[in-house]
Amino acid sequence: MKSPMPDTKTVSFYTLGCRLNQAETALIEESFIQEGYRVVPFSQPADLCIINSCTVTEKGDADCRKTVRRFKRNNPEGHVAVVGCYSQVAADEVSRIPGVNLVVGTREKMSLASQIETLDLNRTRPLILKNSLKKQDSFSIDITSADQSNVRANLKIQDGCDFFCSYCVIPYARGRSHSRRLDNLLEEARHLVDYGHRELVLTGINVGTYHYRGKTLLHVIRELEKIPGLDRIRISSIENTTFTKEFLQYMADSDKLCSFLHLPLQSGSDDILIRMNRKYTTRQFEAVLEQAVNIVPGIAIGTDVIVGFPGETDEHFEETFRFLEKFPFAYFHIFSYSDRSLAKASKFNNKVDAKTIKQRSKILRGLGQHKKNAFYEKQIGKTVDVLFEQKKKNGWTGHNENYILVQAESSENLKNKILPVTINRIEDQTAIGTLV
Repeated sequence: MKSPMPDTKTVSFYTLGCRLNQAETALIEESFIQEGYRVVPFSQPADLCIINSCTVTEKGDADCRKTVRRFKRNNPEGHVAVVGCYSQVAADEVSRIPGVNLVVGTREKMSLASQIETLDLNRTRPLILKNSLKKQDSFSIDITSADQSNVRANLKIQDGCDFFCSYCVIPYARGRSHSRRLDNLLEEARHLVDYGHRELVLTGINVGTYHYRGKTLLHVIRELEKIPGLDRIRISSIENTTFTKEFLQYMADSDKLCSFLHLPLQSGSDDILIRMNRKYTTRQFEAVLEQAVNIVPGIAIGTDVIVGFPGETDEHFEETFRFLEKFPFAYFHIFSYSDRSLAKASKFNNKVDAKTIKQRSKILRGLGQHKKNAFYEKQIGKTVDVLFEQKKKNGWTGHNENYILVQAESSENLKNKILPVTINRIEDQTAIGTLV
């Protein structure tokens, strides 16, 4: 072994970005445990820290650099490996971050544990492990143990994207869309359920494009529903162009598929959607929303919006505001546009200044808070099934199928139990209820 790791090797992890990154970190963590490492919290000293990076926005890059500094400040002798999307698209830039010893691409990170003992982490310059993202039709993941720290688990079923939205660098960070072998993902799903997980969240970059030997996302869900002990299946995020009315009808009829959709809108202006190279108009998005609300009773719908895309005028922003105001979103995430060097929009003129982006973002966040409060208020008086996750000072908390945070008092240990709760009131974005 070239790297001078002590006998009691320790490793910590820090995840930035999406649920897919969270799913991959859990898999990487388990692979390090299999190699004899002891996992410690990020706040504690460790021989090695693995930062699973995000590069969707400049803030993601900055957060990665900040995380490296935090680890080295508290642990100057520890080694740092930055893995994932930021490393894939800007390996040289990442290698220049003070304190980084190892830079690992999106595909190489999954096999890092088996290689780490052969790598020299004390080189003068950081070692870069990254290859070009060749097109692949499908993939599988080695399954070892399972994450037992959380009630719900993320299940990676797909990676990459073919859409090439003009603001997005993900196709360059993760490659073209490719799907996980159905037998392999079902094997992990059964493994996760055996370890006690009652809810699985299906993750990927563009999960609605799942396609393996003629099998689609709906096939995946149908097979997952057959697994004894699996009570809930949740879709993390899905493009509105990648599912049909049949899918919504299945969601309405299913006992296990959660009545929950996160549909990225990005803009409520057709002019901006065209410049973004999105695959729909506002009218088409509206039609999907209306179908979902009419077909799936009580469905929770969330969305993403990018503020300040190049060329976004006050009129374009007003169109977005009116669209979000009009339709029954349960919540939305607001992102400030930032140039990504590999994305087409980075070459666009008419950039929106930072002050305007900040002002517009504040307006939409205020609207989003109002929408979320209104959706929560509609739950008062309802009895919902809650998957309890943790004990807090005021009671046990968990989420219902709409992903509403619910709290109820009990002297018993409710962790990982699904129990009916009648919601009485809303406090601080939490539905307070009574166990039935």
